[in-house]
Amino acid sequence: MLVGFVVLGVCNGLAEPPSYEIEQGVALADAQNPEVIIARKKVEAARGGLIEARSGYLPSVVSTGFADKRETQTDTRLRDEDYNASVRALENVYTGGAVSNQVAIARLNIEKQQYELEELRNRVAMDVRIGFYDVLLNRAKVRVRENSVRVLNEELKTQEERLRAGIVGTLNVRRAQVALANEEPELANAKTQLRNSYLRLGELFGLDFRTDPDQPRFEVAGQLQYAALHPDLNECLDRADANRAQIKARQKDVEIEDRQYLVDRSELRPHIQLFSGYEVYNERDPAVGPEFNHGYLVGINGTWHLFDGFATKGRMQATRARREAAVAALEAARRAIASEVRSAFLDLEQADNVLESETKNVQTADESLEITKTNLAAGLGTQLDILQAAADVTRTRTTRLSAIYLHNVALARLARACGSRPEAPDFASDRMKPRHEQQAVNLAEPPAKLTQR
Repeated sequence: MLVGFVVLGVCNGLAEPPSYEIEQGVALADAQNPEVIIARKKVEAARGGLIEARSGYLPSVVSTGFADKRETQTDTRLRDEDYNASVRALENVYTGGAVSNQVAIARLNIEKQQYELEELRNRVAMDVRIGFYDVLLNRAKVRVRENSVRVLNEELKTQEERLRAGIVGTLNVRRAQVALANEEPELANAKTQLRNSYLRLGELFGLDFRTDPDQPRFEVAGQLQYAALHPDLNECLDRADANRAQIKARQKDVEIEDRQYLVDRSELRPHIQLFSGYEVYNERDPAVGPEFNHGYLVGINGTWHLFDGFATKGRMQATRARREAAVAALEAARRAIASEVRSAFLDLEQADNVLESETKNVQTADESLEITKTNLAAGLGTQLDILQAAADVTRTRTTRLSAIYLHNVALARLARACGSRPEAPDFASDRMKPRHEQQAVNLAEPPAKLTQR
């Protein structure tokens, strides 16, 4: 029996879901997120394009052949069979710059796809951090609501006992019932939001919830804490313009179109190839020579489009238009990223202001609750005053916790907008303002009891 208990304990231990911290979650999403995997495959495809483009520098070997036999033909001395087979090695001598620019385009495509991958990884990392903050916030809210329901339930039992003892009237019991009934839907809503947070984070991790959707696949470690970072707006704007992968990718688009224009223009110049090979053929005219012939051959091929119906002109015009569009897209990306930086910076300032205000409100609400409990004990207050003061404490502490969440989210958005990471040593100063000296630990705990007895 003891062995059975040990085996069961081991199985339960193995069945426990893994627990991740924020940076572990970022690393997991970087390895398993479907969008990141697709972006990596695009980089591999771009490398394949480089191999294809470099083939223009290497010789190519081509084999050709045909054979036919005429069943009926007019009176002629020509043989009725005809065949030819050859193997040739071709080498480009001059292509008007087409091959060199195609290789350059392929290299630029690799760099562009790498920047696109970097941009996507930064966005997924930001989404994972926000997802972690969302889980931590909603989990804290669930604890707040559970404690609030517990306290209100105890208050209801106390009032019912006092009613049976004849100390209070029915009104006190009804008020306690209403307060409890109002808090229970808030608890259910908080639990639903927490489950949705886990689902969104699991999607970023690349987890499949189609089987056992209610089974927890992972846990989030830690608690919501205030990230005491205060970046400078001008530094963020400069860093975003210099480091953001999206801007670099749009710059590569412009360079690609410049190279593509040279590829298009190469069609107006001659193309020259050297060839060498071995050929087997027959001679149909017996008067000319034997039927079976073979031998080595060497030569040169040259083509020059003197007139192609303005096809090259049309391609060059289209490429110029695409280049102008790429330049416009680059400028639009710069403006959008600058706006993204400013927007995140404004959200960061707003969250700090709300946090400062709610920190004072938490202290005021705590003091108000203590005064109300003292008044009730002295017979100068009512139960309604106590319930209202307790609700104010829970609301202000929850709002302060939400302000910390908004601060961390804005910081994650700002780091992504700058093409950096919040934990990077050069991202922002960690000098903390006096009003933000405390971390967000146990900030949303409701009072243990509503009355002093």
